[in-house]
Amino acid sequence: MDALDKQLVNIIQSGFPVTERPFQALGQQLGIGEDEVIDRLKAIRQSGEIRRLGASFDSRKLGYTSTLCAVRVPAEKLEAAVGVINSYPNVTHNYERNNHYNVWFTLIAPGEERIAQIIREIGEKAGIAPILNLPATRLFKIKVDLPVK
Repeated sequence: MDALDKQLVNIIQSGFPVTERPFQALGQQLGIGEDEVIDRLKAIRQSGEIRRLGASFDSRKLGYTSTLCAVRVPAEKLEAAVGVINSYPNVTHNYERNNHYNVWFTLIAPGEERIAQIIREIGEKAGIAPILNLPATRLFKIKVDLPVK
């Protein structure tokens, strides 16, 4: 990333413009065109330096329920199981841990009934069980900006 890319990444972490043409607004802030902003963000994303560009919403206020799930997946089933997990748009992210329960993922849906249904489907399709459903009992929201220098 060059200096302009770093400046762009620092801005979008907590100052992404909510406007009809956000990339144009970002370009105006940086003194470049809208197309260049888009091209730079695509390149940064393709390089893997950023994984996701999107909004974060308070799912509860939108009528959704979320949960953390954990499952033990044998090494020989890991790739296929993660493929099944990732096939659900309700899965916001997942990660592998060095633990008895080695695959963890978060799930969001319109209600607990749908969450239970998705967990059952994932278990059946991937041949993994039990999948622990660990809903939050307290909400912790931590805003983190990672300054790029």
